[in-house]
Amino acid sequence: MEPATTTATQTEAATPNVRGGGQPLLHQKGAETQAFGTLKQLPIGLGHDTRMYACQRLNRVLADTQILYSLYKKHHWLMRGATFYSLHLMLDKHAEAQLAIVDALAERVQSLGGVAVGDPRHVAELTAIPRPPDGVEPVPVMLSRLLDAHERILIDARDAAARISAEGDEGTTDLLVSEVIRTGEAQVWFLAEHLVDTPLVRG
Repeated sequence: MEPATTTATQTEAATPNVRGGGQPLLHQKGAETQAFGTLKQLPIGLGHDTRMYACQRLNRVLADTQILYSLYKKHHWLMRGATFYSLHLMLDKHAEAQLAIVDALAERVQSLGGVAVGDPRHVAELTAIPRPPDGVEPVPVMLSRLLDAHERILIDARDAAARISAEGDEGTTDLLVSEVIRTGEAQVWFLAEHLVDTPLVRG
């Protein structure tokens, strides 16, 4: 007598889809629960218009910072030449710091009731930082590209901090100043020093 075979259909029938039984409910779809550019009400003592403006400015800085992070990683991978090792490590360290800022900016948007920009394709639509070539550029050009991105972010962040402070949102102002601006200024200093022409001293 041949052993009985169990088909997949029989197995499924024998294992009812019990709620909470461990089977993932896959391929779910649904409408957005909150659209980008809108706010939900949160009792944080800031008015709707103040929070809306802060979210708009934060998302701009957030988009640019995500691009800056990606530029750092790209140039970290593509670095070459006599200073490869030191620059390879430094750019990765800077990238980690920018990634932490990305997270802080996104969480601030959420804490204000907004929706943080996250999809890279959406980020590309919002950023003001020019797209680099897909290939490799000379090392000084890659460093200059990072400096340019930093400057764009610093100008925007300073303007946003001043205007948002005038609206009474000191939490967002503090984030922009203490994280975006101070970290950016320090990283600019380190990058710029690698573009200084330092000839050998002759006795």
